[in-house]
Formats: sequence, C-alpha cells, structure tokens
Amino acid sequence: MSDYQYILNGEKRVIACELSRRLLDVIRIDEGLTGTKEGCQEGECGACLVFIDDQIFNSCLVPMSNVIDKSVVTIESYAKTEEYQRIERAFLDAGAVQCGYCTPGMVMAVATLLRSGRTLDEETVRMGLSGNLCRCTGYQTIFEAVSSLTESGGQDG
Repeated sequence: MSDYQYILNGEKRVIACELSRRLLDVIRIDEGLTGTKEGCQEGECGACLVFIDDQIFNSCLVPMSNVIDKSVVTIESYAKTEEYQRIERAFLDAGAVQCGYCTPGMVMAVATLLRSGRTLDEETVRMGLSGNLCRCTGYQTIFEAVSSLTESGGQDG
C-alpha cells in the first residue's frame, strides 16, 4: 500500500489505501463526508453521485485508482455554490424533498443537466434523472422543480 494524492473539495489530500478501494468508502469513512450516500452498491440508484474532474460518477463504482491526481467534489462542497442554492430552493418550493436520502444525488444530477447546455424538455430531464431513485417523494415534484429552474434561466448555469 502506497500513499496517493487527489483533490477533495478543493483541498489536496494524501491517502494510503488499496487502489481497489471504493471512492465512496474513502469519502464516507476516511474523510467523514456523509452527504454522499450509499444506496444500492451497484451504481443504479444515484445516491452516491460525485463530480470527478467536473464529470458525474457513481462513487460506489469508482476505485481509488481512478481518482489519483484528480479533483473530486462532493455534495458538501457543491452545497456552497449559488447553483446549488437555486436547485435547493426549487426543490423546496416544489415539495420535491421528503426523507432526503436521494436528494444529494438528485441535486448533483440536476446540476449536470443544467450545465449540459441542452434544452431541458421533459424527455431530457427524465433521461437525465433516470439513474436516480426516489422512494418517498416520487418524481413528478422533482420534474416540476427542474422545470422551474429552466423557466427561471437555470440553463445558463
């Protein structure tokens, strides 16, 4: 086992771990950042979404070998941005939050949609959020939240 470095939420980190260890475990256990959730452990629920070099990934599927010298952004850091504040407000206004377990991953997926530059019609939003499961709120209010963001200029990111 050797020391490896990566950037987590803007800070250079050095960690000694097996290269096959999941990024999700390092984030939650070693770094103590529990906003990134563990859901399905198979990359199918979206609860563990993070940005790696500005691309979205299921951290439960990413081995640490894939983040050496890369930048990882979790919901804790993203929550400090104006973009996050707009998404959060839209979710609250639309009643798109209930238990909150899926919310960090949903928010990260919505951010990816907003940044894509695509026209966010209903089909695009449904496809963009299709890898995120919500068992409490349902999807209609989430779609309404995203729709309100696009109506208020959310595509400009």
